[in-house]
Amino acid sequence: MRAAPTILHLDMDAFFAAAEQASKPSLRGKPVVVGGLGPRGVVATASYEARRFGVHSAMPMGQARRLAPNAAYLVPRFAFYRAISGQVMELLGRLSPLVEPLSLDEAFVDLEAGGVADDSAGARAAGERLRRDILTTTGLTGSVGLAGSKMLAKIASEEAKPDGLVLIEPGTERELLGPRSVRIIPGVGPATGEHLRRAGIGTVAEVVEAGEDELVRLLGRAHGTSLYAMALGRDDRPVVAERDAKSVSVEDTFDVDLHDRLRIRLEVERLAERCVARLRGSGHSGRTIVLKVRRYDFSTLTRSETLRGPTDDPVVVRDAAARLLDLVDTTGGVRLLGVGVSGLADYTQEDLFAQAEAEAVAEAGAEAAADATAVAEAGTEAAEVGPQAPAAAPPTATETAGRHWAPGNDVRHAVHGPGWVQGSGVGRVTVRFEEPCSAPGRVRTFVVDDPDLEPADPLPLVPGGATVSTA
Repeated sequence: MRAAPTILHLDMDAFFAAAEQASKPSLRGKPVVVGGLGPRGVVATASYEARRFGVHSAMPMGQARRLAPNAAYLVPRFAFYRAISGQVMELLGRLSPLVEPLSLDEAFVDLEAGGVADDSAGARAAGERLRRDILTTTGLTGSVGLAGSKMLAKIASEEAKPDGLVLIEPGTERELLGPRSVRIIPGVGPATGEHLRRAGIGTVAEVVEAGEDELVRLLGRAHGTSLYAMALGRDDRPVVAERDAKSVSVEDTFDVDLHDRLRIRLEVERLAERCVARLRGSGHSGRTIVLKVRRYDFSTLTRSETLRGPTDDPVVVRDAAARLLDLVDTTGGVRLLGVGVSGLADYTQEDLFAQAEAEAVAEAGAEAAADATAVAEAGTEAAEVGPQAPAAAPPTATETAGRHWAPGNDVRHAVHGPGWVQGSGVGRVTVRFEEPCSAPGRVRTFVVDDPDLEPADPLPLVPGGATVSTA
């Protein structure tokens, strides 16, 4: 614990939904839900207006629609959110060299390491200045918590929501935490909270009263010891500027179970290419390829293959994922597929793969010769079926918007200018024409293949800001 509240925690307010409201004037002050819109989609973020109806993150989208049937339901625009996050993280970097991002919209900052604060007054001034700079730069609001530890700073930012600042003076931790629910402590989720409740422990003060030995008996050595320390306000974890990624992965949940084996394989190949794009974007390569398959009965299977050396070659990852798929029984249907790469490194060893490929070709020589006759005999059937289509490159956000006109995506009309998709169906697409700095715009409907309507990049939220490319 520090003697001054120089650890800052920033949490942007309802980030995805707030970004959508900022870019769409007609949605300001109205319930907005961002997430997967299919039958199996889940809520990524709900605006504060939607939360009043009981909608919250990770809720099934079907349940959200029942609670808030009149809300605006939009698909996420991650390239847009990442661009705004980059602006926010740049502002945090001006405060200190020690910035620990937790997600696109959340981070810790060590103000003392940046030399901008060494007491409560300086920390508060830095926090208020940060909130003003974020609003000026992005048009969005963030909540700031200041304390002498990471745990308390995070609790403070939660107390500050929305659009506020809370500072916890060192020495007041026990008084502040005591009457609160034990769920306020990081790491205490619904299951742990219920387990403690059954033991008669519901508040932080009751955790302290129970004592470390009892908590260890209830929760195990590691969890019990950690919980007791945090209930006392003890948290010496430093702000870590670089958090090493352990893996990179992508996955898709399908609205309807996939049964066709070829379709499943093509989806795995597309996921592999998306995964490699993300891998390269992070500046890494990896040795272990992981395939995740969730079947129709919700059972989840994972298969992995460790290569001879790290790679970021899409062909290598795609082929490994395909081999792993051959080990999985997909009878009955597949509801989710995922491809990941772990064992990350910041270099590749393509020479090892070339060597391995040469060895594999040599070993397969006899088999290839034997198969040539079989292939010739099956020529007629192959001609009727046709060659397998090559795996397509993963679609960009702009291409996806163009094909599906997903609600929330940006468009531009040759006559009416920029707008966004409100909805589509039965061969029609409804567009509201407005810009971030305009008044709420007019709604018009077009045929889905109208040549004057095309996908567009998001417009800047603040005048003079940069346009975000989704390509």
